[in-house]
Amino acid sequence: MLQRRAFLQGLLTPLALAARAAAQAGVYLSETEAPAAVFPRATAFERLVVPATPALRAKVQALLGATRPSLWEPEYVIFKAKRGERLLGYGVIVEEIGKHRPITFIVGVRPNGRVQDVAVMVYREPYGGEVRYGRFLAQYTGKSLRDALLPYRDIRNITGATLSCYSIGRGVRKALALVQVLFGKPP
Repeated sequence: MLQRRAFLQGLLTPLALAARAAAQAGVYLSETEAPAAVFPRATAFERLVVPATPALRAKVQALLGATRPSLWEPEYVIFKAKRGERLLGYGVIVEEIGKHRPITFIVGVRPNGRVQDVAVMVYREPYGGEVRYGRFLAQYTGKSLRDALLPYRDIRNITGATLSCYSIGRGVRKALALVQVLFGKPP
């Protein structure tokens, strides 16, 4: 009887772990839902597509300094968020590599160059999906390019998701730099 139980447990444990891992990956927001996730008070969104030219990449990289994005998208989808005539900010969709696969997320950036909010749109890794939870993402609110956005520095890490934490930080910095290069910000 014990041998049979051990055999079944040995058979079912990998299946349970695989099911848990598969539950991490998923699509959480579509492109049309994403801007409202970071600017819920907006009444209108204007969608812009900005090609990632070599000149744009060079300007962004100059602002990022030592931070190196893991991906340079061929183009960036950016939403201008407005409430009536008032500009609330910009929603920038970016991608960064987690451990092996890209994480797609939107970064809401206020006109003053600070983060409004961050929302994960697509998570493709089998582990580390906790980075999509509000408790983790809320750490970025109010941050700017002056902040490191690194685990163990100014961002609390998530055990088992360290690479994903670094990825979100790189992507947030990339979005902040893009907004500054494209739209400027007050001194």
